[in-house]
Amino acid sequence: MHQDNVNYYTTAYDALHLIAADYKQFAFSRHYHLDFHIGLITRGEQSFYSHGQRHRVGQGQIVLMPPDELHDGHAYMDTGYQVRVFAIQPDWLSDLADLKQTGQIIHFNHLILSDPAVFSQLLNLHQQLTVKNLSALAKDCLPFEGLNLVFDRFGSRQRQPLYTLGSISIQRLKEYLLAHLDQPIRLAELASICHLSPTQFQRHFKATMNISPYAWLSRLRLEQGFKLLKSGQNGSEVALAVGFYDQAHFVKAFKSSYGISPSQIQRR
Repeated sequence: MHQDNVNYYTTAYDALHLIAADYKQFAFSRHYHLDFHIGLITRGEQSFYSHGQRHRVGQGQIVLMPPDELHDGHAYMDTGYQVRVFAIQPDWLSDLADLKQTGQIIHFNHLILSDPAVFSQLLNLHQQLTVKNLSALAKDCLPFEGLNLVFDRFGSRQRQPLYTLGSISIQRLKEYLLAHLDQPIRLAELASICHLSPTQFQRHFKATMNISPYAWLSRLRLEQGFKLLKSGQNGSEVALAVGFYDQAHFVKAFKSSYGISPSQIQRR
C-alpha cells in the first residue's frame, strides 16, 4: 500500500517554512491557515474546494492560498499528487514585497497560476532553501529573489475587505483568541466582545466565515501549535499552551489535520 510522505523544513526566517509532500491517501478536511500558502504541484492532480467552488490543479500549476480562506484538498486520482509548499506569514510576505503603506497586506488576484517561468523559479527556490550547505547570505537573500517574479506579475496592493462581527473585526477577534488559547473559551464571552447576543454571534460568524466558531477556534489552536512546534517547543508544552488538556488529545487532533504527528515536525 502506498504511504504518504510529508516533510517540513525551516529556513533562515521564522516567518517562512517549507513543505515537501507526496500525498496518496491523506485528504485535508475543510480548514484554513494563518499563513499564505503557495503550493507547486510537481506531479499528479489535486482537487480542492475554495472561494465557493471546487477546483482542480495539476502538474506545473501553482495555488496561491491566502490566510483565513476556508478550503480542503485531496488527490484527484488514486495515484496521488506531489506538492511543494511555501508557508509564509502575511506581514513578512508584504514586507518582502516592499509595500510602502504600513500595515498593508499583499494579496493576489489569482487563485491558480499556469505560468511556467514563475513555476520554475519558485521550484528552484524551494529546492535551494532545503540545501543544508548553502551559505548564510544566500539563505537570507534567496526568498526575495525567488518570490519577486510572482509579486511583479500577480501581486496586488489593494486593501482586502475588512470582515467584521458586530463592533470588531475578525482580525481583532483572532488576536484576542491567540492571547487566550490556553484558557477555556465560552460562546457568551466571544459574543460580548463583539457586542452581540450568543445567537447573533453564531449566526453572523457562520455567515461570514462559513465555519462554526468552535471549528474555527479548534483550527486556530492547531495552527498556533504548529508554529510553536517549529520554534522548538516540545509537544507537551505546546499542547497546554494552545488549550488541549493533555498531549494525547493534541497528538490525535494534529495528526488528523496534518497527516503527521507533532514529533515529525523538523527543524533543519
